[in-house]
Amino acid sequence: MTTIPTYQLNDGNTIPAIGFGTFRLSGERGVTSIVSALHLGYRLLDAAFIYENEGSVGEAVRRCGIPRDEILISSKLPGRHHVYKQARRIIEEQLFRFGLDHFDVYLIHWPIPRLELYPQAWQALIDAKAAGLIRTIGVSNFLPEHLDRIIAETGVTPSLNQIERHPWWPSDDLLAANVERGIQVEAWSPLGRMTDLREEPILAKIAARHGRTPSQILLRLQVQAGVIPLPKATSPERQAENLQVFDFELTAEDLAEIATMAREDGRITNADPMTFEQM
Repeated sequence: MTTIPTYQLNDGNTIPAIGFGTFRLSGERGVTSIVSALHLGYRLLDAAFIYENEGSVGEAVRRCGIPRDEILISSKLPGRHHVYKQARRIIEEQLFRFGLDHFDVYLIHWPIPRLELYPQAWQALIDAKAAGLIRTIGVSNFLPEHLDRIIAETGVTPSLNQIERHPWWPSDDLLAANVERGIQVEAWSPLGRMTDLREEPILAKIAARHGRTPSQILLRLQVQAGVIPLPKATSPERQAENLQVFDFELTAEDLAEIATMAREDGRITNADPMTFEQM
């Protein structure tokens, strides 16, 4: 089993340097995949209301035989429940669905600026944490202006911000803005979900240079930047492969070559946090 390094967050809690994405892992097959990941050493499970798999994640945690306090379960608040009272209620409802008494991590999934509700959603997370329902609170897909508004209005800085980050969309300015505010960054779709990112010739060349796979290069890129990648894989072989990223280092030459892959239209789903509305 791989030993995974950890980071200390601004709230004093710790979090693994890599997590396991559970998007589209549901039913018995999903439970089997998640249990496999846990047995291989993953200890951070990334879920969300819109993934519609709370039962599967909760069942995997109960079935795996690993003590609950060794596993960090993360979920997210959907846009449809940004109103304060709705947010408080859905956090409680999600805990019932997972079969848990608390979330280790809970994030606002998207800011949805048009609605102007994300500040009260953030207050709901703050209060849910005070009530013992959540241990670490954060956001997802928040830009600096969204971060600064909730910090100014509540005095509470998110511990995490989960953003899209991969070579086509490196988000280096956003990463720097979060680091400046003391916020740990997580990367969603670090492997370029449902794209041919891993087939890029540059990645193949670097992978061959290190005796690794393109997936391992992509994940090492995040780890080396201090970002927590959240890869998903259904097979134990791929899950194990994705964990082998802590025993080598990309060179300055590697990083310079990867930087040339950035695209102006590099977002995987064109999900601009200023306009994207996932409800």
